[in-house]
Amino acid sequence: MTGANPAPPLVRTLGLRDGQRVWFDAMPEHVIDEIDEYALELIFVADPVEGIDAAHIFVTELGDLIAKLAFLREQIAPDGQVWVSWPQSSPPTATDIDLDKIRAASQPLGFLDTKQASIGEGWCGIKLVIRKELR
Repeated sequence: MTGANPAPPLVRTLGLRDGQRVWFDAMPEHVIDEIDEYALELIFVADPVEGIDAAHIFVTELGDLIAKLAFLREQIAPDGQVWVSWPQSSPPTATDIDLDKIRAASQPLGFLDTKQASIGEGWCGIKLVIRKELR
């Protein structure tokens, strides 16, 4: 077999499944469009306090990231996931966020990062879950 393997669909990368209660924050339109292509039966909640299985936040400022992670930690299901995406730029001028800062902000809250991925054009993402011993 020759040739490169195509990238998996974004919904598979993100671990989205039918029936999940989800909340997306500041998600770019092109990412929404790519998720919509798969016609999953997701339950979109207007406010995470309604209870969520998955969240995906797009952030450019560290203060915003810290506040959202602390809030989501209280709303997410014990076996849920939070994806954090930040602008991918070289040199990094569009944001004060990078992978190390996300880890530093999330670990004290009981999150563990389990996966990294490119999220559409121009965005990096990291998947966070609650540590097993804290579920």
